[in-house]
Amino acid sequence: MNNKEIEQIQALQKETGFSGTFSARGKDKQGSGSSGFANLPEKWENQITTRFNMASGSQIFTAAAVCQLIEEEKLDFDTLLKDCLDITFPYFDEDITIKHLLLHTSGIPDYFEDETMRAYEDLWIQKPMYRMKKTSDYLSLFQQKKMVSPVEAMFHANHAGYIVLGLIIEQVTGMEFSEYTEQHVFEKAGMKDSGYFKLDQLPERTAVGYIETKEGESKTNQYAIPIKGGPDRGAYTTAADMVLFWEALMSYKLLSKEMTTIFLEPHVSLSESISYGYAGYMEREGEEVVKYILMGYDPGANFRSFYRPDQNLAVAVCSNKEDGAHEMVRKIEEIFIK
Repeated sequence: MNNKEIEQIQALQKETGFSGTFSARGKDKQGSGSSGFANLPEKWENQITTRFNMASGSQIFTAAAVCQLIEEEKLDFDTLLKDCLDITFPYFDEDITIKHLLLHTSGIPDYFEDETMRAYEDLWIQKPMYRMKKTSDYLSLFQQKKMVSPVEAMFHANHAGYIVLGLIIEQVTGMEFSEYTEQHVFEKAGMKDSGYFKLDQLPERTAVGYIETKEGESKTNQYAIPIKGGPDRGAYTTAADMVLFWEALMSYKLLSKEMTTIFLEPHVSLSESISYGYAGYMEREGEEVVKYILMGYDPGANFRSFYRPDQNLAVAVCSNKEDGAHEMVRKIEEIFIK
């Protein structure tokens, strides 16, 4: 990025009060930057190497881990849930497969519904967030609930489905989800600063998440999100590590060429130009995918990332506030795609 482009980014950061970092690398240009504070009271500034909570943007790691196990023939996209997990779901349809869970078309109930719950942090009133340390800790939130729609009847972004996928990974591998994913996804991609960290044991260079109150003050998200992330949300990464992930995926370091092709295909049409697949949301022009899009929103966490195949362009924006990443990623794309 040249000086003029950096000034444009800095102006937007100041205008929006952005707190976080960004990293972008394409075939002809690259750039990175940061602004705001990782710790407000201490005025510790965010750096390029600061780690941030990705919220549900981290579901792509779970999908990649599942596809690795499919490559190893330990699972199949058409494997039935009832045949690969020794946990009973009394009201779940017996035709639910791995594919349905990956694509959010299983119809199972979620453990958090935007339509019926006022705020995500309200979820932890009855079940304290500090108890959410393992994948199985989420089961009581949805295991006894009834299906919300028939299998494949609709696309419905569903965190519980990814919790179930995490449980399947644990049963198949004999490892905790976080341990398996750190070893088989992060390490293979060279993501040395990424991991599933506990809120009460955050490593160095990790940003504290902040929520703006009605009074215009800031409070930490310490009691608003689970103490440890898992299959559906909550991995920590740097913007630079996320760029490495895209590059590793596209160069077949995580999956074979054949499986990568499947991973990147659109499977569910959401509109004339937007689809969903194992790699998340996809923007299409006709039948061609022009952009892969990841999004994550939680109290005190805001994440956006995309990859454009035509430009070999990977962009990641991480924030420890609840907004700002969308504006940043849009400006960066504007600068890189002229």
